[in-house]
Amino acid sequence: MLALTSAEINAWIAGLIWPLTRILGLIAAAPLFGNAGVPVSIKVSLGVLLAAVIAPTVPAIPAMDPTSWAGLLILVKELLIGVAMGFAMRIVFAAIEYAGEVASMSMGLGFAISFDPNTRGRSAAVAQFMALVSTMAFLAVNAHLVLLAALAESFVTLPISSTPFSGNAPLELVRWGSRIFSAGLQLSLPIVAALLITNVALGILTRAAPQLNIFGIGFPITLGVGFLTLSLVMPYLGTPILNLFNQGIEAGRAIPRAGATRSPAPATLAPARPAPG
Repeated sequence: MLALTSAEINAWIAGLIWPLTRILGLIAAAPLFGNAGVPVSIKVSLGVLLAAVIAPTVPAIPAMDPTSWAGLLILVKELLIGVAMGFAMRIVFAAIEYAGEVASMSMGLGFAISFDPNTRGRSAAVAQFMALVSTMAFLAVNAHLVLLAALAESFVTLPISSTPFSGNAPLELVRWGSRIFSAGLQLSLPIVAALLITNVALGILTRAAPQLNIFGIGFPITLGVGFLTLSLVMPYLGTPILNLFNQGIEAGRAIPRAGATRSPAPATLAPARPAPG
């Protein structure tokens, strides 16, 4: 007859619930996984499947009741870790969408705004186009698989424990959040520069020929130059977007390292030394 103690049952439950909470936190916040178009049942099923794969490889977890106050605090901590890692990758997509917003406003498409189901807000047409392009690039380079690999590594970098969460992790996330504006402006800089030159040329043309109707010819010209510049720039945006994906994944990996009170030193390969004598 198989006899199980309450401690063994709690250990089995905690061994699945705590990793599942971190995984579901990342799925809820990360791009592509947390898309509003994906049904909740699919997200939960994916999280349970990943937890069943990752849970056996997780280091030793604390021997405590998951329904106690200490167990609930660990549950909240795991949820925050997963959400922070997913949000670090979400910042990359926010930077790309911000580049589309800046380009759209510079082109004169500020009125072309539609509802975005992902952000539950309004988004410009160029921003939605950039979001679709970045999503396709995210899948093409298998960044979603690398993100899941970083999640599995986080259980070794920051094991499940009752140790308080270090305050360096939120600071790392805030610092990474500032990347939205700098990366967005860098991506939209070619379009903004081309439209700035166009507006200067239109101003000189209006000054030379005051009888021209600048409001009649200005909008079609800026719109055409904007679309032409966007079509010329798109083939060269692959490398910057890929670099942003790498930086976002590294930022997600840095959050568990910063959250640990004592982060382990990264392993390095030492150069071979000649034998003495």
